[in-house]
Order: sequence, then C-alpha cells, then structure tokens
Amino acid sequence: MTTHHDAPWATEAEPAPVALTPADVADAARLVSFGLQAKLLPARDAEYAELVRRHREDPAFARLADAVATGMGLVVLEVSPRAGMAVAAAEDSVFAVRMGDYSRRAASESTDRFLHGLAHLAVAAMAFPRPEDLADDGYLGRITVNGVDAFVRQACRRLEEQADAAGDNTDPQSDAPGLEAAWRVWARRTATGATKDARRLSGSTIGITGKAVLFLVDSGFLQKTADDAGGTYRTTARYQLQVRDLAAGAAMGELLDLGVVAVSDGSATLLPADHSEELVADAGLPFHSL
Repeated sequence: MTTHHDAPWATEAEPAPVALTPADVADAARLVSFGLQAKLLPARDAEYAELVRRHREDPAFARLADAVATGMGLVVLEVSPRAGMAVAAAEDSVFAVRMGDYSRRAASESTDRFLHGLAHLAVAAMAFPRPEDLADDGYLGRITVNGVDAFVRQACRRLEEQADAAGDNTDPQSDAPGLEAAWRVWARRTATGATKDARRLSGSTIGITGKAVLFLVDSGFLQKTADDAGGTYRTTARYQLQVRDLAAGAAMGELLDLGVVAVSDGSATLLPADHSEELVADAGLPFHSL
C-alpha cells in the first residue's frame, strides 16, 4: 500500500520562520534611532549601513523595524543607502514639529509667523520647481537665501498686478494685518534692515528666510555649500522625501491654512511659468547629481 508520503503530489513542508529574538528587536530599534538622527547617513556609519542593508534584504526584520517606527508615531518614507531610514512624524507623535510650533519659537508676532510659513513654501517650491523633480531620486535642488526672498518678491509683484486688475482693495486696514493678503505683508517688510552693529534684522524678510533655512539644515533637509547670496544650500534625499509626503499631507495643510497661497495643481510653484521674464537674480538653479 502506498503511504501518504509516497504520493507523487506530496511536497516538502516549508521551513518554519526563524523566530525573532530580543537582539533583533534591539537592532530594529537601533535602526529607528539612526533614522531620527536627521544629519546622519549610512555612508558615515558602518552599523547604520549594515542595518539598512538588513532591512532591505530581510523581510521579517523590515517588518519588525517598521512596526517599531509605527509604535513611536513615525511613518517610514524610505529605507535606502542614499537616505538611510527616512521617517516622518505622524500628527500625534511626540516627534512631530508642527509649523505653528516652529513659527512660535521663531517669531513673537503673529504676522512674522505668517511670513515664516511663506518662506518654507517658497524654499520647497524653488528646491523642486517641477513635479518630475520630486519623482527623480537623482535630483538635487539648490537655493540661496537671497534668491528665495527675490522669488517671493517677484510673486508679490505679480499678485499685486492681478489685484489691481481685479480692482481689489490694495490698502486694507493698517490695524488688521490678518486681513492682508500674503503679498502685502511680505512686500511691505524690509528685505534686510540692520541693527546698530550692522547685523541683519531677524524680522526682515531675508532674516526670516535665513531662520527657515537654518531650521531645515538642523532637520537634515538642506546642506550649506557656500556663503554666497546670503547662503547657498542644496537639498538632501530626506528633504525630497519630506516634500513628497507633505505635498498631500496634514503638515502641508497647516501651511496652506495660513492663507499664504491657494492650493495649486501640484506644479510646485508659487507662480505660473512665465518665460517672458528673466530668472530672478541670485535665485539659484536646481541641478542633478553626477
């Protein structure tokens, strides 16, 4: 009599999955901790690079690390040699830094907080001016502090022209800055100004842009490359991933709720393309990595 094991359709039992150990949990948590160090990249740390490799090659470990991140209120955007473990904080995460929290730390006046939101939107728009730039992993953007201010002022001029053409009130109540359109607030603020010892005023538009850029540097989103034009910076893989995520996320919603710009079609610009004008001086042009 033929036994069941001799049947031609019988197959070998799949090996049982290897049980994860406390050491594996520790490694997963270690990987998440690396991801929270915004400026650290796998290329600069052998242990980090090994954990990234394991995440990419070991599905069980990847699920464990992702679960650890989720439990900490983090969203894993990407795990790769170029970006490391790039994470974004969920809205209710202890690691979340909301735009309002940042702007309250950066400025005491509500109008200044309004301008900080505009500065961040302008940096993102200049860093990734086209949708395909966000989709291209090899793309690097470059911005300058002076260029961002010049870019916004150019937008202000365009919006002022549109308001004049539409017959909108261009002289709102001086005691109600919250009713002013974004371009009116930015355009009326001095670009630089100076303190008694010739330092740039922190409340000037270039001063506000500089603070916004330094916040992005501290967050691992930008890297300084030169002192030209108020400071020249290039984007990081982490920033590209963040802008991709924020483009349709709650954090970008918080920025848009400031009333700085209307929700656009996703073209990543504050203004429609206009090839009749020259590029803004000192704006800085994007480039691709070699």
